Amino acid sequence: MHDDGSQYLFDMRARGDWVRLRTLILLRWVAVIGQSGAVLIVQFAMGFQLPLGLCAALISAAVVANLFAALVYPPETRLSENATLTSLMFDLVQIVALLMVTGGLSNPFALLVLAPVTISASTLRLQPTLWLGIVAIVMVAITSSVYLPLVGPDGAALELPIAFRAGYAAALAVAVAFLSLYARRVTVESYAMSQALSATQVALAREQRLAAIGGIAAAAAHELGTPLATIKLVARELARELEDREELAEDARLIHAEAERCGRIMTELSRSGTQDAHVQHAPISAVIEEAAEPHMGRGVEIRVSLAGRELAEGGGAVDMPLVWRRPELIHGLRNLIQNGVDFARSTVWIDIAADETRLSLVIGDDGPGIDAEILPRLGEPYVSSRSHEQRHVGVGGPTGARDDGYEGMGLGVFIARTLLERTGAVLRFDNARGGGAGLPEGGAPAGATGAIIAVTWPKGAIRISKADSRRGLDGTPDPTAGSPPGPAASAAARV
Repeated sequence: MHDDGSQYLFDMRARGDWVRLRTLILLRWVAVIGQSGAVLIVQFAMGFQLPLGLCAALISAAVVANLFAALVYPPETRLSENATLTSLMFDLVQIVALLMVTGGLSNPFALLVLAPVTISASTLRLQPTLWLGIVAIVMVAITSSVYLPLVGPDGAALELPIAFRAGYAAALAVAVAFLSLYARRVTVESYAMSQALSATQVALAREQRLAAIGGIAAAAAHELGTPLATIKLVARELARELEDREELAEDARLIHAEAERCGRIMTELSRSGTQDAHVQHAPISAVIEEAAEPHMGRGVEIRVSLAGRELAEGGGAVDMPLVWRRPELIHGLRNLIQNGVDFARSTVWIDIAADETRLSLVIGDDGPGIDAEILPRLGEPYVSSRSHEQRHVGVGGPTGARDDGYEGMGLGVFIARTLLERTGAVLRFDNARGGGAGLPEGGAPAGATGAIIAVTWPKGAIRISKADSRRGLDGTPDPTAGSPPGPAASAAARV
């Protein structure tokens, strides 16, 4: 099928809510410095007569906007699409207003109107980019006739012919449209490629795991075939011999039936591990145990509790929430547990809480806690409180190298956050001594004095009902629960 690329230009999915406030603040500071320098050079070095009061007021507006954003919001805030559009619209209006008081399209810096629209095409979806582009074209048209002319050193106004101004306005309009479409296509193609690579990696990891489980199941089915056949034969003979003792005969028939059921389960496992419920989902405690297993022998106790009651105390197993065993979930939790173990003195606590609307985990340790300077930026790549020699990212703050020879993963928290957010989770970081603000109800686990990480999933993101989990064990697959939801399905479930 021929592809003209139009689906890339008009794809409404790509990007939208991943721009950091810090990035826009930095770009605006660069613009403020450039605008101030240009005004000062033109006024005092070149001798032009500019309306300095108006120029100072417009540049000050950008300064005030930056200071307000920096003081009210954390610098690492990920802006929503509307917030990013509002910020870029402000920049566009500020640039056009500055052009209007400094010569309009006679000002060679008129090309800067392209910057906000190009940024929008690279970071936002199609609809806000179209709105910003239309506003930019309208403002360029207005600027071509409504402006304060530049006054040269000799006091004469510098006026360009109307035909030139009209042509320059048309050229800018064409440039806005062309650069927006060009940036849009490149951005959406990059987005599509990254999504495809991510999906491929997740699928590959899952298939490798299922293939390994299928191999083990096939070997187990082969080894258990003879014992199960012997059990069925003996049970059948016992049932025949005990026909005059109905109670014992019924027990023998039950043993025979259960042996046949075990045979069917092993046959299904050996044929296709991908369709077996045992592979697809598990209690959240089993998933946590699987994630924590590589860190069990590192000298730090890992204690798991359900609603504040330790699982070792008994109880709670029946009420344990069932979740999809997705690779992102297991690997993300493993990285968070690893970082807790890295900085804990003796114990890491993991408390499970669930209700009708959400499922949450709170991971705490008895380490020194998260450094205050790192807390707002935690979860970004290459953010670490360790020294240069201690390469991996630490959640709990610097405590010195461990003596067990364990080497961290470097981008643990960033990888964990990225993977868990793909499952629909929301992560919050805090210190136990900070009161655990923003943590789920119940707060930090009892005994935790250091770093606290809360992971919360809304209803339907990874949790499944026990009724669905029981389907398929008798050989009848559940068509509504054939595979764990991907990122898109998780998002739909959250809605």
